Order: sequence, then structure tokens, then C-alpha cells
Amino acid sequence: MFEDKKSGFFDTRFIQFLGGKNTIFALLLIVLIGLTIFIFDLVSFVFNPLTVFLGNVVLPIILATIVYYLLRPVLRLLEQVKIPRIWGILILFLAVVGLITLIVLLVFPYLKEQSIRFIENFPDDFSLLVNNFTAWLQTSMFSGYYDTIEADLNEMIQDLPSQLAMFFQDTFTRIATGITSFIGAITSFILALVTVPFIVFYLLKDGEKLPQYILRMLPPRMRDETAQVFTDIDKQISSYIQGQLLVSAAIGFMVFIGFSIIQMPYAVLLGAIAMVTSVVPYLGPIIAITPAVIIALIQSPFMLLKLAAVWTVVQLVEGKFISPQIMGRTLHIHPITIIFVLITAGALFGVPGVILGIPGYAIVKVIVTHFFRLFKMRYNRYEPVVDNHYEYSTKTNKVE
Repeated sequence: MFEDKKSGFFDTRFIQFLGGKNTIFALLLIVLIGLTIFIFDLVSFVFNPLTVFLGNVVLPIILATIVYYLLRPVLRLLEQVKIPRIWGILILFLAVVGLITLIVLLVFPYLKEQSIRFIENFPDDFSLLVNNFTAWLQTSMFSGYYDTIEADLNEMIQDLPSQLAMFFQDTFTRIATGITSFIGAITSFILALVTVPFIVFYLLKDGEKLPQYILRMLPPRMRDETAQVFTDIDKQISSYIQGQLLVSAAIGFMVFIGFSIIQMPYAVLLGAIAMVTSVVPYLGPIIAITPAVIIALIQSPFMLLKLAAVWTVVQLVEGKFISPQIMGRTLHIHPITIIFVLITAGALFGVPGVILGIPGYAIVKVIVTHFFRLFKMRYNRYEPVVDNHYEYSTKTNKVE
């Protein structure tokens, strides 16, 4: 009466041979996803207004988010001393304006002067570098090959000014041709800078209430998990933005101090470059050290040794003391993964992808991790693994 009779399409031998109904469902899901992508590609013109809207909105939102996460801890401290939120926001705005004014008055003149001097002296410095390299090549172990490459090298050096002139001419031609789009980009950037203070104001005023508004629109059974996802994402973004900017400022300051001690030319400019490029992990220091190495080679081999000593000290202090104290291990991302993310994001989205690739990956990782945990709870696919000696617990992620 209660016999278990197997019947139906998914219980046939052919389907079992293909892997069972779970495999068939997975293949059908892949086919449906592919059809969906194909259909959306055919009607992609429908999303053009959305693309234009996002293109104009993304930049001010990103800038406002960075400023928000930098100012939010200070605002919370002001609230702890019984200062109302609105007054705290106004105090922060006045402090930011004063800080920007101070930087412009004290640092910008030196930065401008060194930048102009570097641009003016670069042709002579480059010629000096080439002459020094040629003299070294004639007396080195490669002197036997010098005669064979001297003609090509001289031809390349002689053609370099004309090639640079052609490059700049082509660049100016492209700029002149696309002057309308260039003006549009400048206008969009200025509008983004103008709108950032207003977005920051409302984020500081009501930003912490935004997740609650979103949670109210969800079914009650989903609110706890979604709230946990929001909490983890907020922690990842705030830790990365605050930590990375503090680390970058510390690196820039240490580079400026170190280069000033060894009397490296353009110390302010090189410190500013190191501070800006250090926002990008791993690749940033390589970009920052390149102009410093060129300038040191122009000066003398001894200056290159002093540069290496300063850079080694900066990297050791940053890696052993500053980053562990400020950044900690909040992102939990392997260095190899960071490098792959930076390369991929840079190839797809350019400079914005390199800057935003790591926090974007951290957000995706939080979401995927929570969904994977819910999947395990829902389908009970992952039981503790037991053998003769050890048991791996999926709750503690440890071998017990």
C-alpha cells in the first residue's frame, strides 16, 4: 500500500545518466540566464536613459560617500558631548572649509612651484639622464654591444623631439575635435563638486536611517538577515575608506620628511604623488616610486642609494606599524586576490575601477557570503565532516 514507486520523467535512466534532476535544473537555469542576457542585449537601447542618469549621479554619490564615512565618526563624538546633530554638521562643514583653505594657502604654493619647475627642467634632466646612461654603457661590461646599438640609440634620441611633438599635436587635435564632450565632462565634474556638500549634509543628517527605510519595504522574515548584510557592508566600507586614506596621508607625510632629509629635489611634489597613489594597494607604491627613481638617477648614484634607504624605511613602518594599527584585518582579502581584482577592475573601468575595485569586491564578498550561508541552512548540503581523528565544524570554521 505504501510502496515507494519511482515514476516520472526525472527518474528515467537517461536523466539519471546525465546526473539526475539537480543537474538538469542547473543546466536549465544556465540556459534561462543566457536567454535573459540575450534578450536584454537586444533591447539595450531601453536602458540608455538609465545609463545617462547613473553616469551623472555616480561620481557625486561616490565622493559624498567618502566624505560621509570620514566625517561620521567625528559627528558621533560631537553627539556624545551633547551637541545636536544639526549643529555638529555645521561645525564639521566649517572645519572642512577651514582645513581646505589652510591647505590651499600653505601647501598649494609649494606644490605649484615645484610642479612648474619640474616641467620646465624635465627636457634638460632627461638629456642629462641619457648622457649619463650612455657614458655608463660605454665603460660597462656591455660596451661591446654599444657600437651595434649606438646608431639606433642616436636615431631614437634624435627622433624623440619630433615624436613628442607629433604626440602632443595629435593630442591637441583630439581635444579640439572633442571639445564639446570635454566641456561636458568638465561641467559634469563641477556640478558633481557643487552637489557633493548637499548630499553629504543629508547623509550625515539621515544616512543612518536609510537602512531602516529599506528594511520596512521587505518581508518581515527577510529583515534580520538583510540588516546583518547592511551592517557588514557598512563596516567594510567605513574601515576601508577611513583606514586607506589615513594610511595614504601617513605615507605621503613620511615620504616628504624622508626626501627632505636626504635633500631630494621636489620633495613636496613627490610626497603628494605618494599620498595620492597609495590609495591603490600594492600598485600605488610602484607608481609613486617611479618618478622619484628617475629624479634620483639624474642627481647621482648616491642619491639613488639614499632614496632606496628612505623608501625601505617608509614601507617597513607602513607595513609593520601603520597599516596593522589603522586597517587591521577588516577586509580579510588575500593579497593575491587584491592584485587580481585591481588588474581586472582597471582593465574594465580604468582608473575608477582601480580605486573602487577593492571596496566593491568587499561588498560583493559580504553579499555572496551571506547568501551562501543561507543556502547551506536552507538545503542542509554541508554537514560537519567526520573522520577517524578530526571533525571540521562549519559553525566555527575550525578543525576540532
